[in-house]
Amino acid sequence: MKIRIGVTCLLALAVLVVVPLAQNRPLRPLEVYVIDVEGGNAVLFATPNSESLLIDTGNSGTTRDVDRIMNAVNAAGLSSIDYLITTHYHGDHVGGVVELAARIPIRHFIDHGANVQPNAAVDKILQQYAEIYAKAGHAVAKPGDKIPLMGLDVRVLTSAGEAIKSNLPGGGRPNPLCASFKPKDPDMSENAQSVGTLITYGRFRVVHLGDLTWNKEFELMCPTNRIGTVDLFIVSHHGLNISNSEVLVHAVRPRVAIMNNGIRKGGMPDTMKVLYSAPGLEDLWQIHFPLLGGQEYAVPGVFIANPEQAPTVAVAPLVVPAPPPGTPPTPAPVHDGPANWIKVEAQPDGTFTVTNSRNGFAKLYAARAN
Repeated sequence: MKIRIGVTCLLALAVLVVVPLAQNRPLRPLEVYVIDVEGGNAVLFATPNSESLLIDTGNSGTTRDVDRIMNAVNAAGLSSIDYLITTHYHGDHVGGVVELAARIPIRHFIDHGANVQPNAAVDKILQQYAEIYAKAGHAVAKPGDKIPLMGLDVRVLTSAGEAIKSNLPGGGRPNPLCASFKPKDPDMSENAQSVGTLITYGRFRVVHLGDLTWNKEFELMCPTNRIGTVDLFIVSHHGLNISNSEVLVHAVRPRVAIMNNGIRKGGMPDTMKVLYSAPGLEDLWQIHFPLLGGQEYAVPGVFIANPEQAPTVAVAPLVVPAPPPGTPPTPAPVHDGPANWIKVEAQPDGTFTVTNSRNGFAKLYAARAN
């Protein structure tokens, strides 16, 4: 990745000067904001050294999602975005990039390279995107690349349909779930191109795979689990059941999962079953109440950032029949009002706290035993 800067000596000098001072004051936690972009998967990382990484920018056609991202940026006290990863070129993931770049300086842009699923709306955005990153730093991510954020280890796991081949620290054990894996139809869409990352801060580990789909999860996790275990899993693909296979979710054994779903996008029963049965999972948090799962599969309301506003909620999942050929699907409910995020604050010893900004409910997760 062409985003490394040869300043090792300067950084070493800086450490000699800064460390004695840092020992006298508490270290700021790593802050992670899972932002409601109506079924996209925008996540902001604000580091203890005041650097930042944003993954995805939400939908186009409105300033709603960028407004919500900027609310999180301001809450984190940031004046710029150091790295922006666009996982793939679907409108709910790349749509806000032009508007966001007009609001705040973005220093480095990272993506998977050429678009494999052209369409008129996205092509226009990508043309403007290319004009923007031409004036800043830009890199095409390759599996195994490291994104240089001070104090964090940010590794690219997947990009452009490829996955890492080498084991990361903590990984390398055989994955017994590979033997029972059942592949689905090949995915030729942008989803399979997703840039997936593992972010490590001391002993705290979080994985974000964008919309990586079922068969690509197998390629990442088999025959060996190259990642190891994680503390936090940002649920893939809004909680759709063409992602989030047992071969991934059960193997990485997350303690907490956060699902960035929409009102009627994601949170599907099959995915909820995989998550609920994941070994070691303590809690699932959700950005929205999932109509596609209904009360049968929803977590308790205290873990949901934006509940459904209807006066009653059916226990059974909402069944949305496929429309007749040639007709568009029924549009999802619109949620343009105030939105809440889910925030994670992590310490280098592996301790972390998850907070629902809607109700202030927070839960502390003690560090895992070695």
